[in-house]
Amino acid sequence: MSPSVRNIIAWILQVLLGLFFIKAGFDKLQGLEGTMKNFSGMGFPGWFGGLIGAAELLGGIGLLIPRTVRLAALGLIVIMIGAVVMHATKIPGGLAGGIPALVALVLLVVLYLLRRPVTRLA
Repeated sequence: MSPSVRNIIAWILQVLLGLFFIKAGFDKLQGLEGTMKNFSGMGFPGWFGGLIGAAELLGGIGLLIPRTVRLAALGLIVIMIGAVVMHATKIPGGLAGGIPALVALVLLVVLYLLRRPVTRLA
């Protein structure tokens, strides 16, 4: 894949995933009481829902900043692994309800790999 095509694909993923996570984090923080109740119902302390919401919001913003893309993607990958596991084990509806989390996880991994430093051969 040429560097320019790789860059275009990466930017498209960055923008789409950035907006997705900004919205997801904002929604969790806007409905913090419900988020805390949901996380408590899964066996986590309620404040953990607020932490995840803030991390998603900041991670989404980080995906839009070239210097922080890989770090933001890595942090969001960890969160999405947790989301997929929770959907598979504790959230009613099972993994079928976690398809958006699974898709986001795969796309974050693709973005992380697309934004890895390119080494040039002499």
